[in-house]
Amino acid sequence: MKQSEMLLPTLKETPADAEIKSHQLLVRAGYIRQIASGIYSFLPIGKRILRKVEDVVREEMEKIGAHEMMMPALQPSELWKESSRWSTFGSELMRIDDRNNREFALGATHEEVITSIVRDEIKSYKRLPLLVFQIQNKFRDEARPRFGLLRGREFLMKDAYSFDDSFESLDKSYDKMFQAYTNIFTRLGLNFRAVIADSGAMGGKDTHEFMVLSEVGEDVIAYSDTSQYAANIEMAPVIREYKKSGDEPKEMSKVETPEQRTMKDVADFLGHELKEGLKAIMFKVDERFVMAVTRGDHEVNDVKLKNLYSAGIVELASEADTKRLMGTGFGSLGPVGVSEEVEVVADFAVEALQNVSCGANEDGFHLRNVTPGIDFQPSQYADLRFIEEGDPSPDGQGTIKFARGIEVGHVFKLGTFYAEHMNAQFLDDQGKAQTMVMGSYGIGVSRTLAALVEQNHDDRGITWPANIAPFQVHLLSMNPKKAEQADLADKLNAQLEEAGIEVLYDDRKERAGVKFADSDLIGIPLRITVGKRAADGIVELKERVSGEQQEIEASQVIEQVKTWYKH
Repeated sequence: MKQSEMLLPTLKETPADAEIKSHQLLVRAGYIRQIASGIYSFLPIGKRILRKVEDVVREEMEKIGAHEMMMPALQPSELWKESSRWSTFGSELMRIDDRNNREFALGATHEEVITSIVRDEIKSYKRLPLLVFQIQNKFRDEARPRFGLLRGREFLMKDAYSFDDSFESLDKSYDKMFQAYTNIFTRLGLNFRAVIADSGAMGGKDTHEFMVLSEVGEDVIAYSDTSQYAANIEMAPVIREYKKSGDEPKEMSKVETPEQRTMKDVADFLGHELKEGLKAIMFKVDERFVMAVTRGDHEVNDVKLKNLYSAGIVELASEADTKRLMGTGFGSLGPVGVSEEVEVVADFAVEALQNVSCGANEDGFHLRNVTPGIDFQPSQYADLRFIEEGDPSPDGQGTIKFARGIEVGHVFKLGTFYAEHMNAQFLDDQGKAQTMVMGSYGIGVSRTLAALVEQNHDDRGITWPANIAPFQVHLLSMNPKKAEQADLADKLNAQLEEAGIEVLYDDRKERAGVKFADSDLIGIPLRITVGKRAADGIVELKERVSGEQQEIEASQVIEQVKTWYKH
């Protein structure tokens, strides 16, 4: 393919709005162009990469018996109302009205659509299990699109769905999909971890995220330093290893703490460590108010709080509600003498504390020598805090370390949530109606493309893995005005294409420095340069990653390229 005939605009300068390497390099190398915030066009070379990622995904999906289909991106609100997600999915769901004022959503995901299809078409257990998938653009109204392809409002996704006749069968479908995802990301050459995750707005339980390790990742992974355990920081449980001090409980007293607004301020003012204070935060959990109490040096994990109550929505209580219920602002909240309208729950670590400080529920005052179980009694103790580096690993092996990750895949055991809401049933072998059991499985294809660049680049440009590169060879004609160079380059281009080797032929009338810089930027694994020794039938072969180069006879190019791609 001749570069002079291709829409492949490269840039010398880094775009001002590109914060991370994948965004910078994909724009500079001519793979993508922004149309609006969070919305990108894939130029021809970018589309080639997408297709190669899609091909890997399709092959692994088909290996496990999943069949490709295509569903509409435009979805009627009636389906989302059946599942109840029209009101619970949140503001990220892009909603539109047609000319008849009928409500629609642009598909953020397709659980409702596929469930409606399967409930109408599958009536017998004999047709289960069923695995289907599609590769299609998705839409989410991100409040703050950023990082190029990593957080956009329109993105390419592979979504798959399983339908089974039992939870035992779902386990098998889930395991097949989990292994397929492992194969996909391994084939793509990514450094990734499968981590325990929260299902969020998807519903269901038992879910894993596939995280590509990267410093620019927006998610934090908690992993063991000696085992395979890994979890999203929101989901990692904390092992209970707290011992009470041998001190006797002292009499509680109230002290004035003027202008001390933070836990650190109060600890310094009262002369104790952060862990010797109680942190109390008010939440609205669905329709109830809950005060979550942790040790002063710990952070409340709202996902754990949500799961504790099996809640739909957990959000911080407003300042107005807090003052109405507690008579004080956020800075002086404490669990002693709490209104009956507020339930108090405490982290396991709190149970081991004695003679600590907390807010007095009066602006500018705190309590000293507070002992849980004596001065206040939570409704229950639970694992409510975020795990921290250095904590014991939840699997009992090693200690926890943190890494940042880019989520590229997510697998869910949905169970019967959608099937029950949308009446998706089948007849079992006894002729009795049963509810279908579902799974949902997604891969961010365009996001994976960005993750690949984050893990494969240097200071000159992208360094694509060999099996995913847009072309196998970048052929450069240094001076097309010279007949011997142009003729040899044309001949090599034809021979490479005839041999089935994907070649990008830079036949542009540009300076050598421009061609070399663009070649490094684009990142094709092998470069063949036709230059001054063209008359002798000698060309230069260079590896993009290692930088190793050698002069070879033009007649050996095909053999050398094929040998390199076999190793």
